[in-house]
Amino acid sequence: MTTDTERDDLIAEFATARAALRATTDGLTDEQAGATPTVSALCLGGLLKHVASMEESWLRFVVEGPSAMRFDLPDGVTWADIVTGTAREYPRWVVDHQNEFAMQPGDTLTKIRARYEDVAKRSDDVIRTVPDLSVTHPLPDAPWDRPGQQWTARRAILHVIAETVQHAGHADILRETLDGQKST
Repeated sequence: MTTDTERDDLIAEFATARAALRATTDGLTDEQAGATPTVSALCLGGLLKHVASMEESWLRFVVEGPSAMRFDLPDGVTWADIVTGTAREYPRWVVDHQNEFAMQPGDTLTKIRARYEDVAKRSDDVIRTVPDLSVTHPLPDAPWDRPGQQWTARRAILHVIAETVQHAGHADILRETLDGQKST
């Protein structure tokens, strides 16, 4: 049984994680948000785009199940081809996933932050209204998921919160490397 207190706690924890990530982009220019100040290819704007996309996908999973997260491959292309970079054709979802880690032409930090806020509002609405956080869905067919594995809506939400916190840590390092600013 899901209680209002549990939902409130999940929303509050999500808000804390999101605020930590968002704070790493406070006061930056678009150029700074797209900079890659470490040996990694990560940038702050890209991390925010990725987390928004990931959160949106997982909260759709909470409502719709595995059909919300499809990882189809073109005919004749294998997962090994994707991983090794030798695929003759890449599915749109692979290209989109790669592009979300960088500032693309037309991206601005203002637009990225606004999208993240919109995704957060929708996610909070899902957490408030999903009938049962204990409902389970099979994970989508993908090589990183064990076949037959199922997650509750609650576990999917906790997973996204944990991912947000992890990426906020990455963002802290990027921001400190970029201009010396540290989280408070």
